[in-house]
Amino acid sequence: MTDSAPRAGVLGLGLIGSRVAVRLQAAGALASVWNRTPRTDSRLPAPCATPAEAAHRADILQIFVSDDTALRETIHALLPALNARHVVLSHSTVAPETVKSLADEVRATGADFLDAPFTGSRNAAANGRIVYYVSGNQNTMERTRSTLSHTAAVILPFGEIGTASAVKIATNVITAATCAALAEAVNILRSQKIDPQLLATALEHNAARSGVTDLKLPGMIDGDFTPHFSARNMRKDLRLAASLAAPEKRNLIECVARLLDNACRRGFADDDFSILAKCDHS
Repeated sequence: MTDSAPRAGVLGLGLIGSRVAVRLQAAGALASVWNRTPRTDSRLPAPCATPAEAAHRADILQIFVSDDTALRETIHALLPALNARHVVLSHSTVAPETVKSLADEVRATGADFLDAPFTGSRNAAANGRIVYYVSGNQNTMERTRSTLSHTAAVILPFGEIGTASAVKIATNVITAATCAALAEAVNILRSQKIDPQLLATALEHNAARSGVTDLKLPGMIDGDFTPHFSARNMRKDLRLAASLAAPEKRNLIECVARLLDNACRRGFADDDFSILAKCDHS
């Protein structure tokens, strides 16, 4: 990284943010990190005490927090430190109205803002294969391209602020519903005392095969629900989807959300959302 290249700060060191930070550090592009819960990692700089401190050290601020409330709190803590050299990127899956209102607050400081949710689990983040959906000013996107390129497979522009968040929420409806159907398919075979590995074989030559089935079926078969994307977060995203959908057109969303509610109530909130294959929903 040259002296003129933008310096990045990562705020939120969970499953994705921590891996993004490690890649940026390896590329010499990381200036600061911060996490709401104190957390240290020998591969990263010492964490800043506040978001504002992280902003003082960085130009591009990538935020990976869990929900609307956490995003608002983080950005409000940033505001006093922001100026025209900063770009704030919201990578959280949150309501479009949330990012629109926060973008206005950030821009009032002279800084700029991008709505930049993503698709890709912790492995994608670790391997630099995240797909970013980015809404906002085109010139601002170009300012952040070199930073995002350290962790991106693809950077897709999606128009005005809020559009990317709506698209991400819509894609998660498909992901969650596919996973729920896959879980029931696995359990059909188990109820018939048939090895569910045969389902994997069948899907190799079936139109129902997808990226979701490829990712989630092995763990369902092996009983490995190590979190790549938690049941808690998928439940949150389906609640967002329900809030955007017309009431008469959200039956599937509400059905899958109830399955995830049950999984969370039973103590599986922090497991991968493919835990649906393990839960008894009676």
